[in-house]
Amino acid sequence: MTQISAAPIASAMANTYTQILYHIVFSTKERATVLRETRREEFFRYVWGVHQGLNCHLHRINAMDDHVHILMTLHTSLSLADYMRELKANTSRWIKQEGIFPGFDGWQDGYGAFTISVREKDAVIRYIKDQQEHHQHTDFLGELRRMLDEARIKYDDRYIA
Repeated sequence: MTQISAAPIASAMANTYTQILYHIVFSTKERATVLRETRREEFFRYVWGVHQGLNCHLHRINAMDDHVHILMTLHTSLSLADYMRELKANTSRWIKQEGIFPGFDGWQDGYGAFTISVREKDAVIRYIKDQQEHHQHTDFLGELRRMLDEARIKYDDRYIA
């Protein structure tokens, strides 16, 4: 019986390959309706720049007055928690400095992060793009509950609001 050495296997794995797409949803503090449509494009460009600085890929972003949807690919050297901390801290600071969303007091502490398959990518991009249409029928909390249910994530309704 031939034994296989671990050394050649380790050197063959010098590169890291991933295909992990995250659909991320987070809201303003106390779900304040301050992310006005007239200034969102500036916000989206800034978020794109944050992604560039973190070596992450932003596939799609959209927002409603009280929450943000992002489809992105996380750089392999960065944890999701670190990404969210950097994204929220940088955008919060910038929004307050630029004054683009009067009344903005920061982001809610938590977030929803859902992995999707590459086969679902185009559908999720459409979903994020069409947020204004979706929210004619449901509010953010209803949307978040549906996403959690579909992902089979258990949650306590007291902490959703």
